[in-house]
Amino acid sequence: MTVDLTLRPTLYEETVPGGGHSSFVLKRGQLLRITDIEGGANVSLMLLNANEKSERLNLPDTLKGQHTAKLTTGHCLYSDMGRVLAAITADTCGWHDSFGGVLNAKEVADKYGQGRYQELRNGFYRNGHDNLLVEMGKWNLNQQDLLMTINLFSQVRVDAEGGFDFEPGNSSAGNYIELYAPMDTLVILTALQHPMDPNPHYAPKPVRLSWQQIDSDGITVFCRTSRPENGRAFHNTERLYV
Repeated sequence: MTVDLTLRPTLYEETVPGGGHSSFVLKRGQLLRITDIEGGANVSLMLLNANEKSERLNLPDTLKGQHTAKLTTGHCLYSDMGRVLAAITADTCGWHDSFGGVLNAKEVADKYGQGRYQELRNGFYRNGHDNLLVEMGKWNLNQQDLLMTINLFSQVRVDAEGGFDFEPGNSSAGNYIELYAPMDTLVILTALQHPMDPNPHYAPKPVRLSWQQIDSDGITVFCRTSRPENGRAFHNTERLYV
């Protein structure tokens, strides 16, 4: 399912460079489109309740409540309070990973080499763990709050023996995912390679962020009805605003 972005006014747009990071509150009723500009991007994403940050993304509940590990259009991203932090209302990529986590500094050095600032200046090798902590610090969050992340635009399959297999080339240039916020949601993200990406070179790809204001939450009908659990999660979310 896709939606023509030109039919909706864009509130704001920015580019997150490869290796970059960002954080912001996606306000209730807003929609965020994240676009893979060049192909092969990966975005490690955290979600929290912007007004009560102890409530945050719960991936086990998200997956078991919807009977899937393949996140795409029609799925909801649940909080640990059984609410919907974001609903995936459109997706041209088709598969987003919930297993891989993020690379830390040692893993980046082991995989790609040192890549120090002294030699590379702003091209130095960044890592997802530290990038997320930088953004989290802006919201009075720290190491103990760094929990579960989703890796957008990446696909990881589970084989018959329970092992993980990374699928190269999962996302092409121009692919996007849209996240609708039925509550004020704190978004924290970094654009870095997936920990299981076999590419031996440090080469994170940029993504574009676009915000729209949605006049009606009718955009969430498919998400609400794709599973009974999603309908209950939307109900729990809407109780916050009664």
